[in-house]
Amino acid sequence: MRERIGYGAGALAVLLAASGCGSDPAPAGSSAAPAGPAAASSAAGSPSAGGSASPAQDAVPEAAWAKWGLKPMPKAPAPPADRPIKLTKSGQVPVFSEVPTSDKVVFITIDDGAEKDPKFVEMLTELKVPITMFLTKDIVKGNYGYFKPLQALGNSIQNHTVSHPVMSKLTAAQQKSQICDDQAALTEQYGTAPYLFRPPYGDGANTPTLNTSVQECGPRAVVLWRESMQIHDMQYQAADKKLKNGDIILAHFRGPSELKGETMTQMFGELLSRIREQGFTVARLDDYIAKPAS
Repeated sequence: MRERIGYGAGALAVLLAASGCGSDPAPAGSSAAPAGPAAASSAAGSPSAGGSASPAQDAVPEAAWAKWGLKPMPKAPAPPADRPIKLTKSGQVPVFSEVPTSDKVVFITIDDGAEKDPKFVEMLTELKVPITMFLTKDIVKGNYGYFKPLQALGNSIQNHTVSHPVMSKLTAAQQKSQICDDQAALTEQYGTAPYLFRPPYGDGANTPTLNTSVQECGPRAVVLWRESMQIHDMQYQAADKKLKNGDIILAHFRGPSELKGETMTQMFGELLSRIREQGFTVARLDDYIAKPAS
């Protein structure tokens, strides 16, 4: 049985290897917790953490896809009325790498923020493919503004530490500083407090120390991944090397120096092609998560 929602078991690294965070194997899966199936909503969209409606892929003309050398993606279903991942205001936070859903969708998350290619902003503006950004303060602080147009499209900005360390090598106080300081900076710059956290390399995700630090700093879930995008294809955790409903995919803001000459837009186009070839489309992660009431 595939994992669903698990719970935790009780210097700057900007220029990492080309494969970045995803080159390290993700931690062993966490225990399953029940969640109801996603129910389709008649609504066309719902507000995101950034305040915008869900990107409407059906509004994208075929010519826009052709401009980027792509075939049109299938229309994403309406966000579920009963969001399958439900977060709470306090207590231990869940750790998950996929979303329980019967929808033929996957979710794209992009980490770090090292590459700031204006063509990628143009690409997402035209194609309206939803992403979730996990940003690292020391990597993005020289140009916070780059990510604001992406946020304005309805793509939420989430926590990925201050300096991208291996979390299990830090003390509890250091872990808390990494998460809380990034939380404060991103909240100030983007006007919305991140409610999701991703540890660099997926390291320490299921440890009580990290879980406590996440709780104390504000995020209400730890998000891992099932696949990681490299340059032309994905690395899979599943033995059958196939996407499944609700999988979360890891990619990075990377440029030609890390992608063997490929651009960010070329890498992202390859990712969309791999998703489409397997019969999936891209949905917005925020639309499948019920955040705790204020």
